[in-house]
Amino acid sequence: MNEPAGARERRIAHLDMDAFYASVELLRHPRLEGLPVVIGGRRRAGSSARAGSEAAGSEFARLASYQGRGVVTTATYAAREFGVHSGMGLMQAARLCPAAILLPADFDEYRRYSRLFKAALAQLAPRIEDRGIDEVYIDFDAVAGGAEQGGRILAQRIQQAIRVATGLSCSIGVAPNKLLAKLASEFDKPNGITIIHATDLAARVWPLPCRKLNGVGPKASARLEQLGVRTIGELARCEPRWLIEQFGRHHGQWLHEISWGRDERDLSMHSEPVSMSCETTFERDLHAVRDRPELSAVFTSLCARLAADLARHGYAGRTIGVKLRYDNFQSVTRAQTLEFHTADATVIRRTAGQCLKRAPLERRLRLLGVRVGNLVNAAAAQPTHTPQSLDLF
Repeated sequence: MNEPAGARERRIAHLDMDAFYASVELLRHPRLEGLPVVIGGRRRAGSSARAGSEAAGSEFARLASYQGRGVVTTATYAAREFGVHSGMGLMQAARLCPAAILLPADFDEYRRYSRLFKAALAQLAPRIEDRGIDEVYIDFDAVAGGAEQGGRILAQRIQQAIRVATGLSCSIGVAPNKLLAKLASEFDKPNGITIIHATDLAARVWPLPCRKLNGVGPKASARLEQLGVRTIGELARCEPRWLIEQFGRHHGQWLHEISWGRDERDLSMHSEPVSMSCETTFERDLHAVRDRPELSAVFTSLCARLAADLARHGYAGRTIGVKLRYDNFQSVTRAQTLEFHTADATVIRRTAGQCLKRAPLERRLRLLGVRVGNLVNAAAAQPTHTPQSLDLF
C-alpha cells in the first residue's frame, strides 16, 4: 500500500509478540511445534520438574488428564482453533481440546525472553513505550527512515533483529497513532506487518466489530449491540450528542473519537505502574457465610501482602478495589477512591471490606483479589491515620 500524497503522517507502531509464553515453550520443546499446547497451572512445589512436562520420561501430559482449578495462561494457535483462550479454566479447556499438551507457566523464563527482545528492539528504536512483558509501542518517527514505505522497512528490520536475538516472531502494526497501531498489529498474526494510513479507515477499520477497539470492553460492546451498533463504522455514523446521552459525556465523546481513529496520545517513556494487586484462586469454592473464617484470613493476608509489595516498591495509592470470581466463572469488581494515598495494610483492608459490601456474595467464590490503583511515589503521599480493621467475612 502506497503512502498517501500530502503531509507525511505520524508513524507509531505497536509490536505484539506472537503467543509469547507458548512460543518460548516451543523453543525448549521444538517437537511440539504445530501441536495444540496449553500453558497454565503451577509448578510442583519443591521441585524443578515441570508439571505437564515429559511425564514417564518420554511423553508430555495431556490436558484431558488435568484435575484442578488452574487457568489457561496462553495457548498455541493450534489450540486456539479449538476455542481455547487465555483466562479460561483448564478443566473447560480440557473439554474443548483434551488432546492438547499441558505445560506449566514459567514466568522467570518469559521475563528473560522479554528482556532479550526489548534489548534487540532498543538497538533500532530509541523511543519505546513498554506495555508489559510481550508488547511495546514504538515511535518510528524517531528513527531515520522510519516512515519509509509507511514504516514497513523498519518493521521488517525489527522482526529480523528479534528473531535473531530470541528465535521468536512478533506482529507489528504501524499507523498514525497508538489506537490504530494496536488494532493493526492483530490483523495479520502471526509474524505479520500491517501498515494503516488515515485513508484506510473506512475500508480496513470500520467493518470491524466495536469490541476490536482497545478500551471497548464486553459491557460497552453489549450495550452498543443492544442499541443496534455493531461495527466501528456504524459507531462512527452515530451522532456525538446521541452517544453522550447513552454513555455519558466523557465516554460518549470518547467513543465518537475512537470510531474516527482519533488518538493524540504520545508515547509514555516512563514505566511506572498504575496499580498493584494480589489475588488467589482457592483449592475449593468458598462461601461467604459458611466459610467465613477461612475467607476472612485469606482476605486479611491478601491486604497485608499487597501493602508489603507497595512498601517494597515505594508506592502508595488512592483507589482500592476487590475482584471476585464465582463458581460459574463470572467475575465482578468493586472499587472506592480515597481522598488520600495510602500503603497501610489496615486502611487497605478496611476500604476493600467496604467494597465487598457492594458485591454479591450469594454464590460460592473461586477467586478473591485486592487491588490498589492511582499509584504515586510513597514519599509524595500524605500521612494518614490508621483506622480499625473492618471484618466483613
